Amino acid sequence: MDESVRSAPTVDAAILPVDLPKPRPSARPARVLAMPEAAAPSDSGSAKTPSMAWEAHYRAWVIASDIFATLLVIAIGAGVIGKYQPHDMHVLGTIAAVMCALPASRAWSQRVLGEGAEEYRRLGRGLVTSAVLVALGGLMFGALDVQPWVFFVVPGIAAVAFPQRYFLRQLLHRQRRHGRCLLPVMAAGSPDTLADLIGRTRAEPYVGWRVEAVCTTIGSDQDSGEVDGVPVVGGLDELAAHVRRGGYRVVAVTADQYWSPRRLQQLAWDLEGTSAEMVVAPVLMEVAGPRLNVSGVLGMPLLRVTAPRFTGGRRLVKEAVDRLASAAMLTLFSPLLLVIAVAIKVNDRGPVIYRQRRVGRDGDTFTMLKFRTMITDADKVRRELEAENEAAGPLFKMRKDPRITRVGSLLRRYSLDELPQLLNVLSGKMSLVGPRPPLPEETEKYAPAARRRLLVKPGLTGLWQVSGRSDLTWDQSIRLDLRYVEDWSLALDMVILWKTFRAVVGGEGAY
Repeated sequence: MDESVRSAPTVDAAILPVDLPKPRPSARPARVLAMPEAAAPSDSGSAKTPSMAWEAHYRAWVIASDIFATLLVIAIGAGVIGKYQPHDMHVLGTIAAVMCALPASRAWSQRVLGEGAEEYRRLGRGLVTSAVLVALGGLMFGALDVQPWVFFVVPGIAAVAFPQRYFLRQLLHRQRRHGRCLLPVMAAGSPDTLADLIGRTRAEPYVGWRVEAVCTTIGSDQDSGEVDGVPVVGGLDELAAHVRRGGYRVVAVTADQYWSPRRLQQLAWDLEGTSAEMVVAPVLMEVAGPRLNVSGVLGMPLLRVTAPRFTGGRRLVKEAVDRLASAAMLTLFSPLLLVIAVAIKVNDRGPVIYRQRRVGRDGDTFTMLKFRTMITDADKVRRELEAENEAAGPLFKMRKDPRITRVGSLLRRYSLDELPQLLNVLSGKMSLVGPRPPLPEETEKYAPAARRRLLVKPGLTGLWQVSGRSDLTWDQSIRLDLRYVEDWSLALDMVILWKTFRAVVGGEGAY
């Protein structure tokens, strides 16, 4: 998933259907502080930065794709349903419901387009709302024959709109991996936190940020200083002035003792009227999504952090999806399962299924099932290979593990060895999506924070699966699992399942 930013061939400029700005050169103090008069934004903030042009065009393409999906599916629905009943009012009512519900659900908000599960969540919420509006409209106007429009036409719109959104996002991410369509960012904070932010934006260019200059506490003392290759253009007290002169799209404020509530408030006031969006990194860096809410109490803005919820309606939906989907996939893949079982048996006459004790929710152990991919006495041989372990922490990994059989190597590459875990999902011991199921000896070495992985069921796939698989370090794996536990949502599960399909088909990071 992580790719470094690199120069793109000129032919790629025509791939994304938006006007693409040329990649901005690496920022230097002289370039930041002395922009050409024609391009420099005025103090009133009336001028637009170059990045805002492609943002507007990308949003226009998203809106157009949603409208196209709506009109296409409604036209098809009208042609099919119209053979049996009048449909003129149904057509107009469904169009009106969708066109009102999507903007009301902020499905076209620039802030969520192109990154994260929130874009898909809002699109889904808007379409569900439109289905409710169509149903209510039918009741109000006595048109009780709206069932096909509620249960077939609106879901049909979703079936077209979601892939279109995904396709547009992939085009955008491709451009960002090549250094295009990135938002110019001014970051301000301590050198350590700035270096961390810069590293993350470079490792994950799909987010769309490029830190071009920084302000820090040492800025005024080092005229030619840099933080991880990004020039220091001034001190923290000079941040607003540099932003106004530099035309940045995002001002990222990271932790530093300098930032008092009064100074942050003043910075927000100073940035009013500019094209820059102020983003403040909270102390709780790994908590995000639906658990964070800002509310006013006693005249003070407070960031409320709610406890993660592992019960309720959404969990019931997750449980139902796990059981139904695992049963369907076991039925669908039954011929493949039989072929794999025969191949393993023919290879070395050993057992087909490998059983291993793993730790599930709340620390309860269960027997996890996998197709055997190693020689029959692999556990004994492992002791002889401990010195060649390439993994950190309690994990054992080798890129060229001599215990893996020829059939096992193929199964591991495409994660086919994990298909029997669908039986664990069907029995309720695992989930389709969740943290990686740990070994008992791993959990014995867990730090208190890592034990939070056990608050939910382990998963057949998870953030660890779509973010590098076997290429991840122990710390990275723990961090991704904890992020999932803290920020779980149904939309996130859907995104992970889709990305798992892509990672498995590509055989990325598996060994």
